[in-house]
Amino acid sequence: MKVADFDFDLPDELIAQLPPPVRGGSRLLQVDAQGSLADRWFRDLPTLLRPDDLLVMNDTRVIKARLFGHKASGGKLELLIERVTHDFEALAFIRASHAPKPGSQIRLADDTVVDVVARQDDLTRLRFPRPVLDVLDQFGRLPLPPYIVHTPTADDEARYQTVYANEPGSVAAPTAGLHFDDAMLDTLRQQGVRTAQVTLHVGAGTFQPVRTDNIADHKMHSERYTIPQATVNAIDATRARGGRVVAVGTTSLRTLEAAAQSGETDIFITPGYTFNVVDVLITNFHLPKSTLLMLVSAFSGMDAIRAAYAHAIAERYRFFSYGDAMLLEKNRPDTLPSK
Repeated sequence: MKVADFDFDLPDELIAQLPPPVRGGSRLLQVDAQGSLADRWFRDLPTLLRPDDLLVMNDTRVIKARLFGHKASGGKLELLIERVTHDFEALAFIRASHAPKPGSQIRLADDTVVDVVARQDDLTRLRFPRPVLDVLDQFGRLPLPPYIVHTPTADDEARYQTVYANEPGSVAAPTAGLHFDDAMLDTLRQQGVRTAQVTLHVGAGTFQPVRTDNIADHKMHSERYTIPQATVNAIDATRARGGRVVAVGTTSLRTLEAAAQSGETDIFITPGYTFNVVDVLITNFHLPKSTLLMLVSAFSGMDAIRAAYAHAIAERYRFFSYGDAMLLEKNRPDTLPSK
């Protein structure tokens, strides 16, 4: 299967640059198990979920992962932390005229110098003089996605974070969760929808393009995750009572499908994958040729997703992180793209 099978043309004006004025003010495209489409609003979600459904959310918190500094030569550079690997160490993408070599240093401030430890594929391992998260809190900038072109503001720092964010470590928001406010969650609980948490720290690799023509040749970046025992128990109880497991976002889905309770996952879900845990997916619209578009195509079927995206473009839905949402029911995955 080729990357070109997951391409589509998107007008630039449909890329959402700002969130809606209020959380939950987005549209929601419903795609049922047969591929039928229905235009709704996110506020309709309580009418689309059932008592005894389990809503599984990623409680990761976005960190200020973008840093600016200087090499020993004085040259400027930009760091994007890909993931924190230890209290004092992280892997980062570096943008510079000449990448600093292992053994050199990067100066963030007069009293804060970072050691360049080693290269690791297209990433650089860095050692910080004090806890990484402390340095990021002091010097970092919110890492908005590359397709959002404005400098992050205080409003972004609030809105590019879910209301249930708890565990710091992501460099990109689990954006399906951005639509939920506390009132929506209370409404869902009152009608019998249970909630549970997982943690997957989203890495900057989520924005990396697929650089191979054949998707089978693509290698995902690893991301750290944890599934609490309480969530495992909640899934078992949901199955026992005939409820559905509803993943809020592709990060929650990937975590639940990773099969272990903690560790790192580089699971790459493409058409032909058999889903073992998740029945329903709430997600935003994804970039052309992206691994996430491949994932939703596996979940709902390639024909259904092609039709849904074409409909969304025609109806002027807003795309990507600050854009509108989809509610997808699991369909049997296609093994090959349609001719």
